[in-house]
Amino acid sequence: MSFVLDYKDKVVLVTGVSSGIGLGVAKEFAKAGAHVAGCSRKSPEDASVQAFREAVEQEGVRSFYRPADVTDAEELKGFVEDTVRTFGRIDMVVSNAGMNVFEGAEGCTEERWHYNLDLNLASHWRLARLCKPYLEKSGEGVLLLMTSNHAFSSIPGCFPYNVTKTAITGLVRSLAIEWGPAVRTVGVAPGFIDTAGNDTWFDSF
Repeated sequence: MSFVLDYKDKVVLVTGVSSGIGLGVAKEFAKAGAHVAGCSRKSPEDASVQAFREAVEQEGVRSFYRPADVTDAEELKGFVEDTVRTFGRIDMVVSNAGMNVFEGAEGCTEERWHYNLDLNLASHWRLARLCKPYLEKSGEGVLLLMTSNHAFSSIPGCFPYNVTKTAITGLVRSLAIEWGPAVRTVGVAPGFIDTAGNDTWFDSF
């Protein structure tokens, strides 16, 4: 018997929907019947954002998009609030936005270290706090934080990205203990996925 996802009329908030894993996640939830709210740093007129909207709406569900840099607390707050204004609820959050900050332990600057911490770790915590009341109200809220295979097994040159992805496992553990059972917190650690970001990295060799 095949495994069927059914999220009919649920509302899913996804960060980083303009490409890669975020776009793929948005498509799959739409296929399962969920309405999808997405953000990225792209303008609403960008072709990648139009592709997100079309992919979601062709499944007969609604989409919402707002540009937001997840490292900007006010933009992130505005995205969450506009999602609730649009749909009236949030049932699931997929905190996905991030990027490969691969500098190496010796060559990494203070600036890149702090940017990596902000984007690939702190933004997940900020989004989780903003969405917690709505996930609790849902009655079956799920918070999914995107970590990485680098949290468990990395290779040279992937510092400091691998440090923050390892830290997300601790964040998942803390939120699961403190917010459960009202909010179910899970972490997903993808391996190498066929995305434009990974293509750029592999092509650098």
